Amino acid sequence: MSSHGPKLDAMNKHLAGYLAVVCVIVALDLLWLGLVAKAMYRQAIGHLMAEQPRPLAAGAFYVLYAAGLMIFAVVPHAEDPAWGKTVLMGALFGFFAYATYDLSNLATLRNWPIRLTLVDMAWGTLLSTAAAAAGKVALSWAAKA
Repeated sequence: MSSHGPKLDAMNKHLAGYLAVVCVIVALDLLWLGLVAKAMYRQAIGHLMAEQPRPLAAGAFYVLYAAGLMIFAVVPHAEDPAWGKTVLMGALFGFFAYATYDLSNLATLRNWPIRLTLVDMAWGTLLSTAAAAAGKVALSWAAKA
């Protein structure tokens, strides 16, 4: 425990977890959207895509999504030394969040590709699992520091 007290220690620990979640989400999503799946998205929904991404909207997504992962997947299982619940809840958070987006689009947008829906839901699940795991590692590390 630091000389600043338990509240500051908890805040620093949670901040470390949050920053890890944000970094993993942004890095992996940039890799996915910029290289791995760029052609698939362009082919499937290029007619809907903006010429340039909107940085404020993207930033808001990453800030809020990382907060959601921390609130629902990482923090509730912070004291548990096992990883199973954190990783499972991260995966489920990603699955349901991406399913909400993709299935809503499939239901309401003309010619929204089902293949894109399935791939994007799988991506959201994987991305969220990795980010929740990174958050748990950082939170655990900060708790020991």
